[in-house]
Amino acid sequence: MRRRLLAILAALIATSAALVATPQAAAASPAVQFTNPLVNQRADSQIVKHTDGYYYFTATVPEYDRIVLRRATTLQGLSTAAETVIWRKHSSGVMGAHIWAPEIHFIDGKWYVYFAAGATDNVWAIRMYVLEGTGANPLTATWTEKGRITTAWDTFALDASTFVAGGVRYLIWAQSEPGIATNSNVYIARMSNPWTITGTPVRIATPTLDWEKRGYAVNEGPTVIQRNGRIFLTYSASATDANYCLGLLTASASANLLSASSWVKSPQPVFTSNASTGQYGPGHNSFTTSEDGQSDILVYHDRSYRDISGDPLNDPNRRTRVQKLYWNADGTPNFGIPVPDGATPVRLQSYNAAGSFVRHYNFRARIEANVTPLADAQFRIVTGLNGGGTVSLESTNFPGYFLRHKNYEVWVERNDGSATFKADASFFRRAGLASSTAVSFESQNFPGRYVRHSGADLFLQTATDATSRADATFTLD
Repeated sequence: MRRRLLAILAALIATSAALVATPQAAAASPAVQFTNPLVNQRADSQIVKHTDGYYYFTATVPEYDRIVLRRATTLQGLSTAAETVIWRKHSSGVMGAHIWAPEIHFIDGKWYVYFAAGATDNVWAIRMYVLEGTGANPLTATWTEKGRITTAWDTFALDASTFVAGGVRYLIWAQSEPGIATNSNVYIARMSNPWTITGTPVRIATPTLDWEKRGYAVNEGPTVIQRNGRIFLTYSASATDANYCLGLLTASASANLLSASSWVKSPQPVFTSNASTGQYGPGHNSFTTSEDGQSDILVYHDRSYRDISGDPLNDPNRRTRVQKLYWNADGTPNFGIPVPDGATPVRLQSYNAAGSFVRHYNFRARIEANVTPLADAQFRIVTGLNGGGTVSLESTNFPGYFLRHKNYEVWVERNDGSATFKADASFFRRAGLASSTAVSFESQNFPGRYVRHSGADLFLQTATDATSRADATFTLD
């Protein structure tokens, strides 16, 4: 009996050791990929995912004269979805000009669209208004005007949005407050119904920092995403040209949201123009989720050029874009940079070094956790430079730079157009050597050698045992 017990114990120890030694796939939200821009000439973009399986899209049109909606079962499908006009500006009086920044929400069984509008006799008398829609599909719903949202002052007001926290519905918006020398500040108030606020509005953000006052002193376009016990409120700042950017307020989900002291402003913008990727003036965002519900998606507008002739409001070329929103280890959002036009990038997470991602560091490729800046760990998987069914991996923050092997080391270098570079930067995308649900990258010009990490650095090596096969396997995030 004693001998049998010892044998069982030995078997259990061996099994435990094997479990420890076996690489486990790191948890990651599956990669999501889109092609940008999603919709041309649509600004102040909002996309919501409804319980009926559809994404609903609305945005400001360049003519500022109507409210439009699209729907599709996929985010990319919104790009080509038919567009329906659900409301047009009045021919005279209020709601007769500057129809801006519509948002659609489903509240207590009905649809509501919040928007800003001027008047025919004063296009800058911008105020906030609400439409109510009855019907399952808002594109075919019956819409009625619920009128203006009355606030504490009869002043310039726009960009109404709404969210629920702790069972309470709030309205957030931007407004010019008498006695404050700014163009607009951000406010919050409780709501008694979807078109009425109650109680005293609270100012929670004022443009005081340099990057909030370029061109105009602006805090506007507030919207909320809730995660990790906190409420993150993004807002747009400065003029609507290349200076436009996103700022961030953060509050605890258990805090009194009607106290200005509950909201902490990040000292630096979280999303700005990027000359390397050719994206300028990113702002007025919203948030949605991927089709599988596992990834948060940032929706925003920007332009593909910096210099604008005349008033930016007369330039029609703001366009809707989408990209994955990442989360830092401390539970805060990481917006990264506005990615280049075309296919959105992914991160390559090590299969056997949980939480570590392929990145470039002084242009040497390696794996590392908590990569800063985020874009160092983002790569676009594009058609292989050398063709033949291969792929190449292009740096996000250094467009035109690719992962390539050199003396069996992996670097990120600029494509010099040579045959050697194209071959060195081209790989066959294979099912993961350690897991068929992951990926591995086999060299085109050195068959049998794979991109793998040895320690922290990446090399081009063979993968002949369990360890090397795991080293050469990555999950797309």
